[in-house]
Amino acid sequence: MPETKLYISADARAVCRGELRKQGIERRLALSTDVCAVLSAKVCEHLKDHFPQLARMRVGFCWPVKNEPDLRPLVMSWIASGQAGFAALLPVVLGIGSALAFREWVPGTPLVADRYGIPTPREGAFQVPEALLLPVNAFDAAGYRIGYGGGFFDRTLAALDPTPLSIGVGFELARVDSIHPEPHDVRLDAMVSEAGVFRHAPS
Repeated sequence: MPETKLYISADARAVCRGELRKQGIERRLALSTDVCAVLSAKVCEHLKDHFPQLARMRVGFCWPVKNEPDLRPLVMSWIASGQAGFAALLPVVLGIGSALAFREWVPGTPLVADRYGIPTPREGAFQVPEALLLPVNAFDAAGYRIGYGGGFFDRTLAALDPTPLSIGVGFELARVDSIHPEPHDVRLDAMVSEAGVFRHAPS
């Protein structure tokens, strides 16, 4: 039997994606501080074990908000290891509709809240990431993620050449059958949750 694909309208897809985003955030916010810390530690362990090359790369990551995985302990361990080539980078929002820029972060770097209330380095030269650790509100086996709807990371991945290694980071509670990807969505190279590392299924 030929494969049957389910097509939904653009409006229905937008509503569905919005609901998936809302549900993912609500489920994550319902986690206790202790549970969130345990899950975050497992995510960090999988990243360290399966992607040792990150300790020698310029790695963009996100300051944790809304109970997102806290990658700072892992990032600080990479900084402490002092391997050549490593830099921890935080995103800087330059404007609506723009790709993100990145500045280096080390403990003690002065931070300010950006327009979304997320801490970002106040000053410093912009650097180009070789890898990005992307938070997710929902993700699927095809390698797609739902963020917060601004499209910043999709534009950033599309703009950078060479394209950085893209790794989604989140909790299993964000796993869904499909995020109903749109043409602008960029497929992740891998997804890491507390359950392990997942490569996307073939198209």
